[in-house]
Amino acid sequence: MAVRVVSDSACDLPDEMAAELGVEVVPLSIRFGDTEYVDRLDLTPAAFYAKLAASPTLPETAAPSPGAFEVAFRSLFDAGADTVVCVNISSSLSATMQSARNAVDALEGAGDVRVIDSRSVSWGLGSQVVAAARAAADGAGLEEIVALVEDMVARTHVYCALDTLENLKKGGRIGGAQALVGNLLSIKPVIDVSSGEVEEAGKPRTRSKALRFLAERVASHGAVENLAVMHGGASDVEQFLDLLAPICPRERIHVGEIGATIGAHAGPRVMGATFQEVRPDSRRSAKSARRGPPPGQYGERRRVGSSPTPTPTPPAMMAPGARIVGRYRLVARLAQGGWPRSGRPSTRS
Repeated sequence: MAVRVVSDSACDLPDEMAAELGVEVVPLSIRFGDTEYVDRLDLTPAAFYAKLAASPTLPETAAPSPGAFEVAFRSLFDAGADTVVCVNISSSLSATMQSARNAVDALEGAGDVRVIDSRSVSWGLGSQVVAAARAAADGAGLEEIVALVEDMVARTHVYCALDTLENLKKGGRIGGAQALVGNLLSIKPVIDVSSGEVEEAGKPRTRSKALRFLAERVASHGAVENLAVMHGGASDVEQFLDLLAPICPRERIHVGEIGATIGAHAGPRVMGATFQEVRPDSRRSAKSARRGPPPGQYGERRRVGSSPTPTPTPPAMMAPGARIVGRYRLVARLAQGGWPRSGRPSTRS
């Protein structure tokens, strides 16, 4: 059975990697004033941040239309796919997943599509997409891939150090981080999107303290995998990687750019760390692995403070029949806003 994978541009999957893995990426739209752009097609990350710096107005985003997803699904079925797994940006932050579900209804049984809420953004979502695509390439079946992604969803964490809260506030996505607004001028806020919603994580006073705070949050989870550093045109990526060195070797950390979809709300110079937490009872033995991930794309896991000799890197997928463990963490949902619930950009501030 041929399984194909679809996502949206919030996954921040590089074009080359998407092509290599056969992942279909449906883009969101970005609007600067009266001009609308299609993420990834009209705006590269570099072009977006350059435009953001020059624009007198903050950008807005709009979810893809159901028709865009329907076209993607039908093209994959026409190309020979038996089933499709569609993994999307957190449904608490965008109407994108609802568009995908509406597209499935429009297929009227023309193909089997499973839509999954990643409860995440950027490489938190992207790592789930990559794992699904690699499992599909290795011949995994639909139910196995769905189980794999759902297990990752429950273990995915995303922390971001913002240079400004203005973009997040303007777009109405500030959610549980609302309390940070009163101190905009005196802090470099850190947010936690691990629940799929925006929550306050910390209020460091300087950028250097914010980066140290990020590294400490990663370390506090103990063993992690698929560690990634994602940024929005930040100049201090190397410094942050140095802070993460005791947790994971650089060559095992995926470093990537945050694109326009997430950058429109996170703002310029945002620095993020994403990973999956490894639970003691969910560690998989080496012989159950299909294959290990290539260096630089997935985080090497080891317990902080353990021997400097790294343990073998776990694969980003489980072998057929591997036991799925864990359940979703209950997180207080304090979000007071939401991403656009239609195909038009939000005008809330």
